Amino acid sequence: MNIGIVVLIVLCNMSSFRASKVLISLFAIELGASQFAIGVMIAMYSLLPALLALHAGKLSDRLGVRLPMLAGSLGIATGLLLPWLSPTLPALYASAALIGATHMFYNVSVQNLVGTLGAGEDRTRNFSNYALAMAFGSFLGPLAAGISIDHFGHASSYLYVAALPLVPVLIMASARGISRGRRVKTEEEQAVLSTSLLANPLLRRTLIASAMAVTGQDLFQFYMPIYGHSVGLSASAIGVVLGMAGIAAFVVRSALPGLVKRWDPDTVFNGSLYAAAGAFLLFPLFSDVVMLSVVALVLGLGMGCAQPVTLMLIFSRAPEGRSGEALGMRVTINQIMHIAVPVIFGTIGSVFGVAPVFVTNAVILAGSGLLNRARGKR
Repeated sequence: MNIGIVVLIVLCNMSSFRASKVLISLFAIELGASQFAIGVMIAMYSLLPALLALHAGKLSDRLGVRLPMLAGSLGIATGLLLPWLSPTLPALYASAALIGATHMFYNVSVQNLVGTLGAGEDRTRNFSNYALAMAFGSFLGPLAAGISIDHFGHASSYLYVAALPLVPVLIMASARGISRGRRVKTEEEQAVLSTSLLANPLLRRTLIASAMAVTGQDLFQFYMPIYGHSVGLSASAIGVVLGMAGIAAFVVRSALPGLVKRWDPDTVFNGSLYAAAGAFLLFPLFSDVVMLSVVALVLGLGMGCAQPVTLMLIFSRAPEGRSGEALGMRVTINQIMHIAVPVIFGTIGSVFGVAPVFVTNAVILAGSGLLNRARGKR
């Protein structure tokens, strides 16, 4: 399978995944859910992935990527259909849990597949193309969801978005001869505990850095619809603001190979954290769609580098034959953050209001950049 087909798969699934985050937040508000309840709902996306991601990575290493990607894409489509079939809060909880779990199986495997399609500069280029598809999906999904909500309503929008993952289902159902990875592990290697991966200081540092970057991405996706609704923005306007971050990420990821070549990956990553921290400080100062879109562009430029850089580092620093397992551990750690961020910041927002939410996250991102920089000098 060539990288172009993989990019199409990523674009469809990422668009539907990001659209579901906008749909669930605004639909929950429409159904009368509190900020805390919405936070719990968003956390449901990550509950099962936090428990199963490591096993999904091992499965990808041992059995190949085709079946997890096929089943994952089909599960995403099924999860999107639930709120259309039953437009209630319980259905939203169930939808979030199913989409989160099945997207995880797909996501770990597609990352492993991208890593096996080349080496050296080719691998960097492939991960950059993968990141571009993720970024464009992050623009297209929220924008389409917002426009669809305004024109067709929340439940019907779920139905329309559910068509997107069916494209990867058809592709993977007909795909043959996909690489299983770099090699099959021996029984002795399979007996090594996954926690031994954390004994690698470079890999451990990268996993922690990736988790810190997730807080910014999660807060924006979770809290921007709530904040936008509170200041009177329409669903389409909220989709535009969310989409601007995706456009900015697309732009910066286009230049990512050059950035990584000119500066080392850690320097690029630290700079992305500082830019995102500055953007979060600006959010509570504005309430109109134009200025919020500008701030979202700055945020997208920052966060757009973080995830692809950490993906490259994790794949290259993983022991031979354990790349899928390392990527699964990354997802496990990140999913723990996915659970904690909506619940913690949803509680902060309910008790203290909007500004402390954005300021707290800005401090976390800037502090993480400083800590990672200090470690890098040792």
